[in-house]
Amino acid sequence: MTEPNVTRAAPSKYDRLIGAAQEAPPAVTVVAHPCDETSLRGALEAADMGLIVPVLVGPEAKIRKVAAENGLELGGHEIVDAPHSHAAAAQAVALIREGKGDLLMKGSLHTDELMREVAASATGLRTERRISHVFVMDVPGHAETLFITDAAINIFPDLDAKRDIVQNAIDLWVTIGLGEPRVAIVSAVETVTTKIPSTIDAAALCKMAERGQITGGMLDGPLAFDNAISPEAAEIKGLTSPVAGRAQIIVVPDLEAGNMLAKNLTFLSHADAAGIVLGARVPIVLTSRADSVRSRLASCAVAALYAARRRRQVAA
Repeated sequence: MTEPNVTRAAPSKYDRLIGAAQEAPPAVTVVAHPCDETSLRGALEAADMGLIVPVLVGPEAKIRKVAAENGLELGGHEIVDAPHSHAAAAQAVALIREGKGDLLMKGSLHTDELMREVAASATGLRTERRISHVFVMDVPGHAETLFITDAAINIFPDLDAKRDIVQNAIDLWVTIGLGEPRVAIVSAVETVTTKIPSTIDAAALCKMAERGQITGGMLDGPLAFDNAISPEAAEIKGLTSPVAGRAQIIVVPDLEAGNMLAKNLTFLSHADAAGIVLGARVPIVLTSRADSVRSRLASCAVAALYAARRRRQVAA
C-alpha cells in the first residue's frame, strides 16, 4: 500500500541537539535543591529522555512531597538529604568536587546562591578560565542557532574577562559539533570611538584573535546588532567580512545589554532560550521558572553533549 504524501516538519535546532545528546551516555547530574514542581519535573523529564541521571540534593521530605503532589515518579533516583537551599548548594558543589557528577544543575534556589558556592576560592569549582553564561537560542524565523553571551554572570566585564567569555562560547559551539563559529562583538555602532568604550574592547578582542589569544572562531567587531545578523544591514553599511550579517555568536558589552536582548527575543520573538554556564570544572545548567519544557531539555542536552565530547577529547 502506498503511503500518502505527508509533509513532515524538519527537526528544530533544539531537536537536533537533543538527538545528538541522546547518542551519548546520560550524564550524571547533581541537581541542587529541586524543591518545586518546575525544577523537579525538568530534571525527571531530562532523565526520561535519556539525557541525564539525576542526583537530587535537598530536603528529602520536601522533594518527595513535591513529587507526590504533582504526580512525579522519583523511581530509583538518588536523593542526598540537605536541610535547606544553602546547604543543598554547598553539598551539590562538594559532590562535583569529589568526582560524583558530570554536570551541576540549578533547582529552585536563586542563581546567586548556587554561583556563590561554585565561585568559592577554596571549596568551589573555579578553573583558570573566567566563569560565564551562554544563552543557546532558537529564534523563530532565524535559520541558525544563536548564542548570546554573557547575559547572566558577568555584570561589567573588563577586556580580560571578555576574552574568556568569547573563548568559552567558541569552545561550546565547536565541542557540540556546530563547526567554526562566526562571532560578532556587538556595541551600539560599528565604528571604533572613545565615546563608547565597548567599541574599543571589540577592536581589541578582534586583534587578540589575530594574535592567537582567542582561537577556534572568526571574530569581527564592533558591530551593531542589525549588521551582525542581517546581511542587508551589513551591505547597506558597506561591511564585508565572514561575520558581518551572518553572526552565530553574539558577544554583548555587558550583562544589562545581554539580558535585555535575550529576553526581548524570548518574549517578543517567542524564542526558546536554553542556558549553560561554562568555565567551571563542569558545565552548569541554569534554568528558570519561565523556561519552556523544550528550553529545559535543550539546556540539559547542550550541557550533557558538551561534557561527553570534552571527556572524549581528554581521553584521546
